[in-house]
Amino acid sequence: MGTVSLSARQGNMSTWMIASLVLASVMLYGITMTFIFGEATHGTTAEVPWGILIASYVFFSLSSTGLCVVSSMGHVFGIEKFQVIAKRSMALAIILLLCGFIQIGMELGHPFRMFWVVLSPNFSSAIWWMGALYSFYLVFIVVEFICLLNRKYRIAAYMGFGGFVFGIAAYSNLGSVFGYMDSRPFWTGPYLPIYFILSALVSGAALVIIIMTYGYRGNFTEKAKDALHSMSKLLCTFVGIHLFFTFWKIFTGLYSNIPGKVEAVELLLFGPFAFKFWFFEVLLGMLIPFVIILATRANNLKASLWAAISVIIGSFFIRYILVIVGQVVTDGKEIPGYPEFVRDIASYTPTFVELSIVFGGVGLAFFLYMLAEKMFQLDADEH
Repeated sequence: MGTVSLSARQGNMSTWMIASLVLASVMLYGITMTFIFGEATHGTTAEVPWGILIASYVFFSLSSTGLCVVSSMGHVFGIEKFQVIAKRSMALAIILLLCGFIQIGMELGHPFRMFWVVLSPNFSSAIWWMGALYSFYLVFIVVEFICLLNRKYRIAAYMGFGGFVFGIAAYSNLGSVFGYMDSRPFWTGPYLPIYFILSALVSGAALVIIIMTYGYRGNFTEKAKDALHSMSKLLCTFVGIHLFFTFWKIFTGLYSNIPGKVEAVELLLFGPFAFKFWFFEVLLGMLIPFVIILATRANNLKASLWAAISVIIGSFFIRYILVIVGQVVTDGKEIPGYPEFVRDIASYTPTFVELSIVFGGVGLAFFLYMLAEKMFQLDADEH
């Protein structure tokens, strides 16, 4: 029976790998079209220069940083119960960051422009610092993962601490890229760097629950169960804090009397973005997972898995809404059919080219992670 069960699990894994590889191949169309025709194939405009590829880059890099920070609780800061998540977390952190680089490279219209940014540094540019910090972060987490595989735990701890520092620095810096823009009132201020770090923790905890469940296929060891129960509690805590932050972000924005910021918040609450905000960001991204884990007291791992999946779906829309709503508010006439406070807004619709790159990136991340599960012994040390 054990052999049959193992065979069935391996067959299941192969099916998922093929499906994810097919999804990843869709990205080739978007990359080819972008290489040939550049940003003309994207839905971005002079009014909305950042589109869904920026949102997906933020999502991938956010998730990578979150995994690194959550993983560091075990082998870096010595919390023993979390040591079992280290290898899986670092493998996925590397994969997600690389997928994020593909997204930002395609958003630029040509990936080789990223190398030009590195070779022509501007130390006063937050975007240049973002690239530099993430480059150092990638080096640290790759070396950390190699050390974990080779059981060189002392060196892995040093590398993990470096990855933790550079990851936090890189992601808070990414928040500052948005926060520095006085021309975009919805983003401006010191709030976003802190909010981005919190969002990373939410995504990181959710992804740990997903990949641990996938890795063990329900046959958890006692150490894995203990880690997942604790991670579920952490996810509930992080989501609760995130919900609190979101409330105050909306409340202070609504009563700030800052032109552009008030209109952007009202677009979220009552305008054309209301469904995405209330359903995907608030309901799927925060309320449903919070209630699920709270109701089960983090003791039902299947319930925690569904809560984590809900968080990840919601997290992508949180990034998308943040990026797009911050750009679309302009001065102008009222829009028929919407309340009078909703001003004329710039339009943005992702093209098939952009969507193929985003969905292809998701497929590639799935495929590479499942390949890592096959190639490396990601849970061998706990036995």
